[in-house]
Amino acid sequence: MTEPTIGIVGAGKLGSTLARLGIQAQLPILIGSRHKVEDLKWVIDTLAPGTITLTTDEVIERADVIILAIPLGHYLDLDPVKLAGKIVLDASNYWVEVDGTHNNISDFKRSSSEVVQDHLNNSLVAKAFNHMGYHDLEIEVDRHPDVRRAMAYATDHDEIRPTVEHVITAFGFDPLFLGPLRYGLLLEPGSPLFGEAIPRDEFQDKINTIYDSPYGQKIITERGEKIK
Repeated sequence: MTEPTIGIVGAGKLGSTLARLGIQAQLPILIGSRHKVEDLKWVIDTLAPGTITLTTDEVIERADVIILAIPLGHYLDLDPVKLAGKIVLDASNYWVEVDGTHNNISDFKRSSSEVVQDHLNNSLVAKAFNHMGYHDLEIEVDRHPDVRRAMAYATDHDEIRPTVEHVITAFGFDPLFLGPLRYGLLLEPGSPLFGEAIPRDEFQDKINTIYDSPYGQKIITERGEKIK
């Protein structure tokens, strides 16, 4: 497979970490944010040398795969027309500190990535790179090159799974498909899977017992059943 050009939207801690990992893997990486290119470039040249800094619109236009490394509350700033037809990896999470004390975006019946997919109605969205902290992403790749850490993902679009898995593998992780996008709820903050940087077999064990946890019980209470 020809290496896809990866475009990262958002240049904070997560975005810059993913840029470094991508460059380390010798992937073509573009990055853009709400900041002016000239203001952002010197930061990225320091944190992730080799990354090409552009405007967000230029990143979206030129990249094959877009990674959303933005606060979830900014998802409405994304232009569905410009992202139409693009593979979009949603790495965002709802954070009280950033998005407010009351979550008006998603709930136990509608995962945050489903909301993003509804907004980007002509894009091919997968939830990925969200359940591991930005600090763990880099540490685990370098610390455990022989036993890769599981990176779970979910998507409604089976046709993009080979590309998603190729990107996750290239970044240094072991891709683990959960199912349709609604299963992305299992990766959100509060879940026993959130924050985990563990091998595939251990991650799968946690998936198998998730409904024994308070988070899993909350899903059943709110949805009336397990996710299926």
